[in-house]
Amino acid sequence: MTNQPPIRQDTLTSAMAAIERDVEIAVQDLARMVSVDTSFPPGEGYGPFADLMTNLLAPLGFDFKRVTLPRELWHVEGGPASGERVNLVASRQTGKPVCGLYYHVDTVPVAPGWTRDPLSLTVEGDKLYGLGAADMKGTIAATLLALRAAKGCGVPLAYDPMLLLCTDEEGGLYPGIRYLAEQGMLKGHILNFNGSAAPRIWAGCFGIFNLQVTITGHAVHAGEGNRTGAGVNAIEGALPVLNALAALKPEVAKRASKLAPPPHASGPLQPSLTIAAVNGGTAGGQVPAELKILVSRRYAPEENYDEARAEIEAAIGSAIAGSDLKLAIDLVGHLIPTDDPDGPHWPRWQQALSEGFGYRPEDFRKWGAASCSDFGYVQKAGFGPEILLGGLGRPESCIHSPEEHTTRQDIIKLAKSILAYLAADFAADAIPETRHS
Repeated sequence: MTNQPPIRQDTLTSAMAAIERDVEIAVQDLARMVSVDTSFPPGEGYGPFADLMTNLLAPLGFDFKRVTLPRELWHVEGGPASGERVNLVASRQTGKPVCGLYYHVDTVPVAPGWTRDPLSLTVEGDKLYGLGAADMKGTIAATLLALRAAKGCGVPLAYDPMLLLCTDEEGGLYPGIRYLAEQGMLKGHILNFNGSAAPRIWAGCFGIFNLQVTITGHAVHAGEGNRTGAGVNAIEGALPVLNALAALKPEVAKRASKLAPPPHASGPLQPSLTIAAVNGGTAGGQVPAELKILVSRRYAPEENYDEARAEIEAAIGSAIAGSDLKLAIDLVGHLIPTDDPDGPHWPRWQQALSEGFGYRPEDFRKWGAASCSDFGYVQKAGFGPEILLGGLGRPESCIHSPEEHTTRQDIIKLAKSILAYLAADFAADAIPETRHS
C-alpha cells in the first residue's frame, strides 16, 4: 500500500492550493526574518528573533517557552560569542504524537562581496536574496506557509508540531538544541531542516571544532622595534605558526571517510583543516602585541577529536618553541559527528518530499556529508536515533557566501512537503504511530 499514490482529501487539496496562492505572505515573513541580524559570531540577535517568531506563530495557536542557555556553558573569555543565547520552543498539545521541527536561527557573518544588502530581502524574479534566505530562515517561512494553509483549510494533522528555533549551530561551543536535548525537552521524532532540496536520505555527517589561537608579544613604539629588549611582534612571530598549519592542511586532506559521499562527489569525503580568520595589530606606529588565529578542523566519524586537536596543538607548539611569544589555545566551537539517523518515519517523509518536489522513488540516495550538524549532541543525549532531513540548500544557493538566495518555488515545494507530512490524510497507512498501534 505504501507504494501507491497517497489519497488526496478535499481539505488537503485546498491547502496545497492555498500554499501557492499565499506564497507572498511567506516572502514577507522571510523579509522580516532576514532583517533581524542573527549572525554568529557574535550571536546578539537571538532575543529579537525569538520576539519576531512569537509574533508570527501566536495566531496559529502555539504556546511558547524561551530557553536561555547558562552563560558558563557557551562563554569563552576573549572568544567570539556575546549576547544571550535565547532559544524558542513553540508547541501545541492536543494529545497527538509530537513531531519536532528544527531550525537553527543563526547565520554566518556577512562576507565581503555582497552587491545587495544582505540584511534586507531583495526580490528579483523568483529569486529571494538575503543572509540566511536558504540557510535556514527560508525553511521557517515555508513552515509558516504550510501551517497557515492547514489551519485555514481545516486539514486534520497526524502530529502536534513542536518548533525548535535554536542558537549557535554555525560553529558555536554549545548549540541550543544540545541543551534542549540534555534537559529532556525534546519529544517524538524530529524533522531537521538544515539540509538540501534534494532526494537525499541522511547517512550522517562529519564533526567540526574551532580553535582560537592567541599569540601574544609586547607592544612598543614602532620606532623602537629594532632596539634590543624592545617589543615582540606577534604578527611576525606568528608566521611560523601559519606555515605549520598550512603544511598540516594537505596531510589532513589525504585521509578519507567511509561515509557515503553525495552522488555528485568526485571522490570520498575527506577531513579538512582551514585557517578561517586572522586578526591582529592596531596601527603602523605600534609593534603589534597580539594576533588571533581561528583554526577550523572538520573531522570524519572515524577520527578521534582529542587526537585531531592534539595534532594541531603539537604543530603550533613546535612552530613557536624558543620564541618570546606567549601562546593560548581555546576551544570556541564544536559540533560532534552525527551517526546514521535512520528510522521508521523516513519512508513517509520521502513520500512527502516527492509530493512537494516531484521526486520519484528511484531518485532517493543515502549519503552523508563533510558539512556538520548539531544533532550529534542530540543523539549523544539519548534522543533518537531517528532524525529526518530536508531543507532549501542547492549548489547554486550560495549558502555561506555572498548573494545567498532561495526561490519562491522552493519555498512552495518545501511547504507542500511539510504539510503533506503533518497531514493525517496523507499516506495514512505509512504513519508508524498508527501502523503500530
